[in-house]
Amino acid sequence: MRRALDLAATPGVPFGPNPRVGCVLLDADGAVLGEGHHRGAGTDHAEVDALWAARRAGHDVRGATAVVTLEPCAHTGRTGPCTRALLEAGVRRVVHAAADPTPEASGGGAVLRAAGVAVEQGLLAEEAVRVNRGWLHGLAHGRPLVTWKLAATLDGRSAASDGTSRWITGPAARADVHRLRAQADVVLAGTGTVVADDPQLTVRPPDRPAPPAEHQPLRVVVGERDLPAGARVLDRAAPSLHLRTRDPHEVLGDLFDRGRRHVFLEGGPTLAAAWLGAGLVDEVVAYVAPVVLGAGAHAVADLGITTLADAFRPTVTDVAVLADDDGAQTDVRLTLAPAVPQHTDHPQHIEHPEEH
Repeated sequence: MRRALDLAATPGVPFGPNPRVGCVLLDADGAVLGEGHHRGAGTDHAEVDALWAARRAGHDVRGATAVVTLEPCAHTGRTGPCTRALLEAGVRRVVHAAADPTPEASGGGAVLRAAGVAVEQGLLAEEAVRVNRGWLHGLAHGRPLVTWKLAATLDGRSAASDGTSRWITGPAARADVHRLRAQADVVLAGTGTVVADDPQLTVRPPDRPAPPAEHQPLRVVVGERDLPAGARVLDRAAPSLHLRTRDPHEVLGDLFDRGRRHVFLEGGPTLAAAWLGAGLVDEVVAYVAPVVLGAGAHAVADLGITTLADAFRPTVTDVAVLADDDGAQTDVRLTLAPAVPQHTDHPQHIEHPEEH
């Protein structure tokens, strides 16, 4: 199952409105017959991809076990039902991690059991949910998942008084940011950040020239002012979109309609305050550097909070120490979740993504 989860998270697979699914086929002795993963809407599902891989290798899959990260679907969309493909291939046992929550595709386990296949559910289910958290969030809330990333000094500054902000954190922390960017399908900043810092907002090895990573999120800039013609965010390294609005709800609605399910928010203090104030931050990733400035821009602008009782108090879910190889700097990454439910639009009926 861990191998199937790795396949589901294969770099380069479009995120968008589709679940990320991996499958491993095993013979009676536990030897691998075939592996597969879903590559986006209209392509073979993971189970069918694994079956094709086994056949190309000359393996007989009759009596095999299919280990899948998501319950096999039982509906016909742009491709046929995986349950039928597994039954026709003679698979006799299916182990899947997470149940499929979509009304159109769920029930595959019951279909397989009715046909005499042994079905087990729940192995590494939490890990499988994590792989598809943007997709699942979209199904539940009708909008993308939003992760707000910030980098700050010990005294909460994101830039010095003269405007310099490169680099507060060290290379290890910056490399970690690129890792997290690659897990989202949108990297978002405001026009103010683009004009002031000219970021490229791509996934790449930091501090050295290299071709962009295979998977590049959509770069989105929000705000009403025009962007400089030579802004790096407009180059050809990744797709870009300028949304001329300051309304976070409008932005998320537009991106959701475009099939985007996970927004990595990297704007400045004004943008952060707007999204926090709107209750549209689902996760906070804070990089804290062992640096004190005493003055300069804050990591977030005024939220209108005047008393400690009203403070925004997210819950820490993970802490990581990020040390540079040369020992020059050690930063801390805090991952936090809002302590209270954030704003969600009304959940809506969503067809199974792979039908689109």
